[in-house]
Amino acid sequence: MTNLIHTDICIIGAGSGGLSVAAGASQMGADVVLVEKSEMGGDCLNTGCVPSKALLAAAEKAQGMREAGGFGIQAVEASIDWEGVHKHVHDVIAAIAPNDSVERFEGLGVNVIQAEARFIDGDTVQAGDVQVRAKYFVLATGSSPFIPPIEGIDQVSCFTNENIFDNRNAVDHLIVIGGGPIGMELAQAHRRLGAKVTVMEVARLLMKDDPDLTAIVISRLRDEGITFYEGGHNLRVEKRDRGVSVRCEMDGDEVCVEGSHLLVATGRRANVDGLNLKAAGISFSPRGVDVDVRLRTSNHRVFAIGDVAGPYQFTHMAAYQAGIIIRNMLFKLPARVDYSAVPWVTYTDPELAHAGMSEADAKASGREIRVLKWSFAENDRAQAEKRTEGLVKVVTEKNGKILGASIVGLHAGELIQPWILAISQKMKIGAMAAMIAPYPTLAEVNKRIAGSFYVEKLFSEGTKKVVRFLMRFS
Repeated sequence: MTNLIHTDICIIGAGSGGLSVAAGASQMGADVVLVEKSEMGGDCLNTGCVPSKALLAAAEKAQGMREAGGFGIQAVEASIDWEGVHKHVHDVIAAIAPNDSVERFEGLGVNVIQAEARFIDGDTVQAGDVQVRAKYFVLATGSSPFIPPIEGIDQVSCFTNENIFDNRNAVDHLIVIGGGPIGMELAQAHRRLGAKVTVMEVARLLMKDDPDLTAIVISRLRDEGITFYEGGHNLRVEKRDRGVSVRCEMDGDEVCVEGSHLLVATGRRANVDGLNLKAAGISFSPRGVDVDVRLRTSNHRVFAIGDVAGPYQFTHMAAYQAGIIIRNMLFKLPARVDYSAVPWVTYTDPELAHAGMSEADAKASGREIRVLKWSFAENDRAQAEKRTEGLVKVVTEKNGKILGASIVGLHAGELIQPWILAISQKMKIGAMAAMIAPYPTLAEVNKRIAGSFYVEKLFSEGTKKVVRFLMRFS
């Protein structure tokens, strides 16, 4: 016999978005059912953000040993224990997992059902032997790696982000198809952990970011020994006795790269299969579920959040969207998303961070803008750390209103945060220029670039004339 549960909110998917809604709604007094067919914590905890940053941390330690000579310390080549690296990565996952566990959420009053969910109609979901009828539903099913139709790809075994963190063995030569954030992060991590690495990208490397800044990242990765093939087409994959080969055409010539392992990092596809969304009157496509500015689907009793809703597939966006959904469902407020200050970070070394409008976007909008640039070489802390390969770029309107900021350099993901606040609060550049920045910190780059907005006027002939006149009365 099928059990029927009546509830206020039924959430499908226990990744970052679903868990944020479940925790918030339950603690505010709503009756919540959470359905998850796989692991609690979703992609971010188990196969995405957490393991990738743990792997990058291990790789950074190895690289630090190689680069110690510049500080008067004897440099040594790191000896990599892949079993130990694997243990480190999974210890980090295990340390965070209790925060996302069934036990924690049941302790918060959430009814957790571990089963696959599918809609029966517009207000009912089947989950195992249970039917859940809810006032509201939240789709938080995330996304999965997209494997493009490359010739021969189905004939070889390959890594994606879903299985690469299970690897316990040394990688001799990793070929990465895809030069986006995931591909570039894992390429650098494996290079620093002793592998030869080749990255093949059919378009432009890190194509969503400013070319002035991505050039600095790519230069660093090349210096570390990574080989790049950019703009190739007609990729073909073949199995080899000791691994795999990837061929592509570039400038009329054929390039062939042979490696021991293949990583496919060509983007992600929303998880919509198997949900029977048509039965609930929910409009969707392979890109995900269609939502309005309040994150409602075409069935206004069903909201969507995170990767399945887009347009940005970031964990922090799912957390932001959770607040929008909670205000709509629990408090009947017509809260709308605002993507004017969306930040993202690529965790290569140096890091690459961005918030708001890019220079290209601002120019395309027809605004009269100013573009400010400041080099890390002008920062004393960067000099002390021997990490001067950094750049800040800020885009403002003529009156100083901040439109966007991009940073490449050490700890760029931390340095971007005051710009996120400034953009979201529609602040002008003067607020950043007036900030007192502790010395010596990398964060001084933010104050210095903001101050540069006024340099032309401040040190102009007009200003000098005013000062000379006023000095007569001193």
